[in-house]
Amino acid sequence: MRQASVTRNTSETRISVRLDLDGAGQGKLDTGVPFLDHMLDQVIRHSLIDLEVRCEGDIHIDDHHSVEDIGIALGQAFARAIGDKKGVRRYGHAYVPLDESLSRVALDLSGRPGLFYFVSFARERIGGFDVDLAREFFQGFVNHAGITLHIDNLRGDNAHHQCETIFKAFGRALRAAIEHDRRAADVVPSTKGAL
Repeated sequence: MRQASVTRNTSETRISVRLDLDGAGQGKLDTGVPFLDHMLDQVIRHSLIDLEVRCEGDIHIDDHHSVEDIGIALGQAFARAIGDKKGVRRYGHAYVPLDESLSRVALDLSGRPGLFYFVSFARERIGGFDVDLAREFFQGFVNHAGITLHIDNLRGDNAHHQCETIFKAFGRALRAAIEHDRRAADVVPSTKGAL
């Protein structure tokens, strides 16, 4: 069972995450940051991962600590759930359009954290959400999940569309990478024998 739960409590946030990599795309989200809930819902629906996230954060200051720490906790839970990575496809990529916006995400369950993020948002805020926090979320995730993640927004004039295509493409790429490969069910997809 590729499931995990993580609790992360700091002086800035109190977070609980539960995920099931072999779920049906069900979620319960209460991050305290409504736009992040909307983006995580995209990941859930497109990856088919079951995900529950609850966060009580110092959003009276701003959303930064909550968004970053949710990325960290989700990355920790993902690393636990994916385990030794035997039988996974390892790589995933997706192109996702939304009207004028188009994003590409490629990832590798490499065990080596790396974020390569090329996004120029059309504006600095989406409602009350600071667009810089999207990068903070993904940085926290890759650092603790141990994945290499390339995110490119190829075009877009609407910041909401840009961000949504990124999170949808991330979900689709993740779904492809964690998928079981029946032809290599007991094999780690690396010549090193470990990831």
